[in-house]
Amino acid sequence: MPTYAIGDLQGCQTPLLRLLDALKFDPAADRLWFVGDLVNRGPESLDVLRFIKNLGDAAICVLGNHDLHLLALAEGFGRVHKGDTLDAILAAPDRDALLTWLRHRRLAWREGAVLMVHAGVLPDWTPDDTLQRAAEAEAALQGPHYRDFFAQMYGNAPVAWDDNLQGVERLRVIVNAFTRLRYCSADGEMEFHHKGAPGTQPDGWLPWFEVPGRRSADATFVIGHWSTLGLINRSDLIALDTGCLWGGRLTAVRLEDRQVFAVKCPPMRHPES
Repeated sequence: MPTYAIGDLQGCQTPLLRLLDALKFDPAADRLWFVGDLVNRGPESLDVLRFIKNLGDAAICVLGNHDLHLLALAEGFGRVHKGDTLDAILAAPDRDALLTWLRHRRLAWREGAVLMVHAGVLPDWTPDDTLQRAAEAEAALQGPHYRDFFAQMYGNAPVAWDDNLQGVERLRVIVNAFTRLRYCSADGEMEFHHKGAPGTQPDGWLPWFEVPGRRSADATFVIGHWSTLGLINRSDLIALDTGCLWGGRLTAVRLEDRQVFAVKCPPMRHPES
C-alpha cells in the first residue's frame, strides 16, 4: 500500500488531479497524506474539500493555518484577508458537513518514525510530546466548546512553550507551533514575521529543524507551509511546499522509497498578494 505525501494545495484542485494521474493513484490501494492548507488563495477550495473528504480513509490530513482560518471565519471570528478565497465554501449547501469534517482533522499524525505536521514543532518536544500536545488542541477543536477556542485563537503570544501554561494560552502556543512555525531561537522562542529561505533570517533565529539538541531529531518530519524552502527530501525531513499557488510545482513523495513526483502549476497568485 504506497503512501504519497503531498504538499500544500491552497485551493488548487486542478494540479492535484493532474498529480494523482501522474501517480496512477488508486484509492482502493494507495494512501495520500496531505500536509495541511487544503484551502485558501487558490480558486478551487470548495472542490478540494469535497474531493478529499470523499476519499475517506484513503486520505490523511493535518490542519494548516489557512484551514484553521476558514474554520474561525465560519464561526464569526477573525477578519477576512485581502487574498482569501473562501466564500464558495461558506456559501455551499454542504458547508456544515465540510466544516465539521475539516474541524475533526488532526494536527499531527505519526506512523512508525515518520511524523507529519503542517509547519513544525518546538525544540523541547519529543515525538511523544508532539502527539500529546496535538491531542490537547484536537480535543478543544473537536469538543462542544470549540467556538471558545476560535474566539481567542489569533495572536502571537505566548511565543514560547512552558509546561505551566494553561487554557487558551497553552492551546495557542501548540497551534501556532504546528501551523505557523518557521524560525525559532535556540531556546524555543518562536518568530512569526520572517518567511524567507534559511540564510536570509535575522541573527539569533534558526529554522526549527536546525536547532541544536532538538528533542525530536530521531523522527522524520513531513511538513509543508514554507514555500521558500523548496523541496527537501533528506533522512530526517521531507518539506513539500514547492509553491504550487505561486506558479511552482505541486509535489508528492512516496514515503516507502522517497521517489519524488511533481507537476507544474500555473500561477494562481503573486507572493505579494
